[in-house]
Amino acid sequence: MKHLLILGSTGSIGTQTLEIVKQHPDEFKIVGLTTNKNSDLLLKQIKEFKPKAVAVMDKSKVDDLLNFSSCQVYSGMDGLNKIATLDEADTVVNALVGSVGIEPTYNAIKSKKNIALANKETLVAAGSVIMEEVKKNKISLMPIDSEHSAILQCLNGGNINEINKITITCSGGPFKNYTKQQLENVSVQDALKHPTWNMGNKITIDSATLMNKGFEVIEAHWLYGIDYEKIKIVIHPQSIIHSLVEFQDKSVIAQLGLPDMKIPIQYALTYPKRFQNLSKSLNLAEIKNLEFKEPNFEMFPCLKYAYEAGAIGGTLPATINAANEAAVHAFLDNKIRFLDIARLIRKMMNEHNLIKNPSLNEILDVDKKIKEKTKELIEDEIILKN
Repeated sequence: MKHLLILGSTGSIGTQTLEIVKQHPDEFKIVGLTTNKNSDLLLKQIKEFKPKAVAVMDKSKVDDLLNFSSCQVYSGMDGLNKIATLDEADTVVNALVGSVGIEPTYNAIKSKKNIALANKETLVAAGSVIMEEVKKNKISLMPIDSEHSAILQCLNGGNINEINKITITCSGGPFKNYTKQQLENVSVQDALKHPTWNMGNKITIDSATLMNKGFEVIEAHWLYGIDYEKIKIVIHPQSIIHSLVEFQDKSVIAQLGLPDMKIPIQYALTYPKRFQNLSKSLNLAEIKNLEFKEPNFEMFPCLKYAYEAGAIGGTLPATINAANEAAVHAFLDNKIRFLDIARLIRKMMNEHNLIKNPSLNEILDVDKKIKEKTKELIEDEIILKN
């Protein structure tokens, strides 16, 4: 039986992870849970899964939990790190959104916890530091991302040293057929209408800008030690093929499945075993067609910026991550336009003083400062131009 800590248990990935736990009660035991501020849902989860301890980032919600639950309650960033390192657990599911997920992942690894990672920012901003600790502490880090889970499964058919290239698929988001003029005027509601996946707001906007796919390129580099020139992106609107691996002999292995996050979540938790899953089976006869085309880097420059930042390395990936996080939240709050997200990221990249081999503290400091600077630009209503 695996003893789990779920960071972000009230979000999309967290709730789906708990559904898998319910399906396999003899395989998993919940030790700790965390939420940002959804104390009502966390209370329901406490009653059902009976964790030893929980944490809520919003300290104003602590009394809600203390008054109606008997487990240990922590709060704030200290509470998040406390849950991530509880002795009774062996595996941490990081389903947090944003750079807040970096520090607890780092501390969990140092506490010899295996990691099931859905938090992209951990590897995007701090990949060098995180992977060094993974190697040092001899733990496993399993990706929850559907694309990276697909790559891992494809690699079961060959040696990583024999890879010619990796192709990560991308739905293209809701704006794949838009013109630049149309993109200038899209609304938040438009951007949140993802054509194939049901996700949280932040990652849905990242998917609309293709920054999500850019982050996955950086993640793939760190997870599998693949050079950036060997990592390709292809637009595949049906989201049936999740990734492909081409080997030196030009043989290509792909992983297919319906767009359902429970499949990669469960694979990350049960690897190398495969358990029964209640998800719907793929029936290729029901699929009318499978389309593929190259992404438009000029229309969606965030993807280009991610490749650039990943190749340069140092604190530049942390910079684009922080600027993107601040800009996306501003867009969701209707403070900026859709295309301003990419413009803000480019401005922060141009002005950044690179640290080539940063420590974790330096990465977290860059994250904080870039977010503050990006927010200042937005609040001062500085007009951004291409």
